[in-house]
Amino acid sequence: MIRSAALLVALALLAGCGLRPLYSGGSSGTVAQSLGRVEVAEIPGRAGWLVHNALNDRFGAVAQGAPRYRLEVELDDQISGFGVRSDDAVTREQRTLRARYRLIDAGMGTVVLDATAGSDAGIDVVSSEYATIAAENTALERLAQVVADQIVARVALYASRAPASQ
Repeated sequence: MIRSAALLVALALLAGCGLRPLYSGGSSGTVAQSLGRVEVAEIPGRAGWLVHNALNDRFGAVAQGAPRYRLEVELDDQISGFGVRSDDAVTREQRTLRARYRLIDAGMGTVVLDATAGSDAGIDVVSSEYATIAAENTALERLAQVVADQIVARVALYASRAPASQ
């Protein structure tokens, strides 16, 4: 009896917490509609190409109508060595991909969101130069996906909080 009463109280408290699904309404929901109207500006470099494609994959999945927003992204891709042996050879690298992005309302030309995203990955440096380069490229591909996911999540959060008139 006490357990069922406690369960009912817990459910009542949970229902009043104010949580709501970000993508409620599916492809016809407010967030999906906004994400489908984002145009991604070209991003220079290999990392830019990877991030641009990842963003287009995510935004293009729900593309609807003329672009309402323009997303401009600036990337900083760095590889730094650490883990040095006694002969000064690097044994470990860290690849860091950082993005500064701005969501611009195409109609008014104003910046509605200005934020950053980023991630890093560790890379073992081995005796085969080919294997090390392949590991660096694989790390960049993964980082591009992670950064794109972070950007889309932040844009979706903005879209969920933006006034309905936008």
